[in-house]
Amino acid sequence: MGRERTTDRSSGRPRLLPREDDFTSPLHSHRVAARVGVWLAAAFGVCFLTGLVSHYAQETSHPVPFPTSPAWGYRVTQGLHVVTGAATVPLLLVKLWTVYPRFWQRLPRPGPHRTRRLLLTGVERASVAVLVATAVFQLASGLANSAQWYPFAFSFRPTHYAVAWVAVGSIVLHVAVKLPLVRDAFAGPVDVDEDPGPGPERPTRRGLLRATGVAAGLTVLATAGQSVPGLRRISVLATTDGDGPQGLPVNTTAAEADVVARATSGGWVLEVVRGERSVRLTLAELAALPQRTETLPIACVEGWSASGTWTGVRVRDLVALVGGSPEEAVTVTSLQPEGPFRTSVLQPGFVDDGRTLLALRLEGAPLALDHGFPARVIAPNRPGVLQTKWVGRLEVQA
Repeated sequence: MGRERTTDRSSGRPRLLPREDDFTSPLHSHRVAARVGVWLAAAFGVCFLTGLVSHYAQETSHPVPFPTSPAWGYRVTQGLHVVTGAATVPLLLVKLWTVYPRFWQRLPRPGPHRTRRLLLTGVERASVAVLVATAVFQLASGLANSAQWYPFAFSFRPTHYAVAWVAVGSIVLHVAVKLPLVRDAFAGPVDVDEDPGPGPERPTRRGLLRATGVAAGLTVLATAGQSVPGLRRISVLATTDGDGPQGLPVNTTAAEADVVARATSGGWVLEVVRGERSVRLTLAELAALPQRTETLPIACVEGWSASGTWTGVRVRDLVALVGGSPEEAVTVTSLQPEGPFRTSVLQPGFVDDGRTLLALRLEGAPLALDHGFPARVIAPNRPGVLQTKWVGRLEVQA
């Protein structure tokens, strides 16, 4: 299926490299490529937009306040980000296969407007090279992040974000160059000029499109279970199965964070500070304060999420103890000795929301050590990486 001639037409000699017209399968069609390209663009578009949401949510300052409602918003957007990213894998492979013969297209021969044709060919090939390189990088690094495997030396988040913009730019450029061909591809049905030829029944373009759609759908089902509990049994590619202490998964254990001794010390106290004012509260004193219970999800940047019922003290009540206002941000510091997320900033919108807790209990029991004992932050619509565990200090930014 595809390549049939391996010799030069004029000399009859074998050729080391193929030419575009060596590939004769009707499946190598711009009509197929255009349709798969639309699906790929839709999946990548959703992945890109939800990635922007995630990146913005993790910023330390928000010129436009990040919403606290719906509480499950980040869970949905980040779940979509990972699922659509996974779906692009089969779509990209089929797209590359359908256009593969054009990789061997020769440069325009001398003739009218050759310079213009050379320029368009160069732009097209450059956009394709950048598009393929950035797409492969984004998929590989994103899937590695979902699996919490970091074999690379660069920082994942800023690099993934920067390359995403390069990928989007290359897509826009590629679509602009190929728009006339795309219009022609959609001018008629996908099989309008298909001729399977004599012999046994062969795959058709419609069959290839159906198979591609099924492959993308199966990929979604195989990964969505880490965000959709009802699909966990069939999501064989999900990196998290939902298991963990108190029914919730754990990314980083207390031992991995080197916090066991500090967290289990009988002398632990929470320090709440605003300027020169401060209070120190023991675990018993925190438990004696008015408690609130909320059902909120943990939604991690790796794409997994799960809901839990949390009980603790409202952060805005703790801020009030030192004369703070819910309109002031709060820096949360963990007992962890080091790490990029040792501290996080609760923006005023989260401080003011009554669902934002310094949680002491999960599912009616004291927090498990790996879930942040003796106390952790839990807030609505907030990335899990910012739901700081093993909290030792709250500092109101007066």
